Formats: sequence, C-alpha cells, structure tokens
Amino acid sequence: MPGASAARGQALIGEVGCASCHAIPGVKWPKGRVGPSLKGFADAGLIAGRFPNEPAALALWVRNAQALAPGSGMPPMPLTEPEARDVAAYLYTLDAR
Repeated sequence: MPGASAARGQALIGEVGCASCHAIPGVKWPKGRVGPSLKGFADAGLIAGRFPNEPAALALWVRNAQALAPGSGMPPMPLTEPEARDVAAYLYTLDAR
C-alpha cells in the first residue's frame, strides 16, 4: 500500500487491541479466539469471506467493518484513515509461510 507503513501497522495492532479477538502473527499476546486467525491473510481472496481482499476495502474493514457489513461481530476500531492503511499494510505481510 503506497505511503503506508507495515511497521506502524503492527504497532497499532498492539495498541488498539486487535489480538484480543484475533490470533495475529507477530503479536505475542493475547491470542484471541473470537475472530479468525489472521495467519496467511495476504493469501486470502476475501475479507471476512465476503469482500474482495483489496487495499481500500481492507482499510475500510479494519477501521469500520460495520460500514461494509452492518451487524458484523467486528466493532469499529479507533483508527484514523492513515492508521487503517498502516494496519492493512501489516496484514498484507502475513502470508501462509
């Protein structure tokens, strides 16, 4: 993602608590089980099994999943638009290896 920082995204994931629901490679604790593991996310064809795994959609999803899927179990996250792009950039580093 042009202009986004995967390193900042990883730090933000820890700050906003994404791992309280998801197991996320590179985040040691907690290892949430409410949402799916994000291991291999970069290789996934869909976001939440419903939306094309594209940068703009992912940035919107991590910031406000409710905007794409009202009633989703994923709550709105306290991220600015640039921060959501950073988180997305980090998620795109998570391949299946």
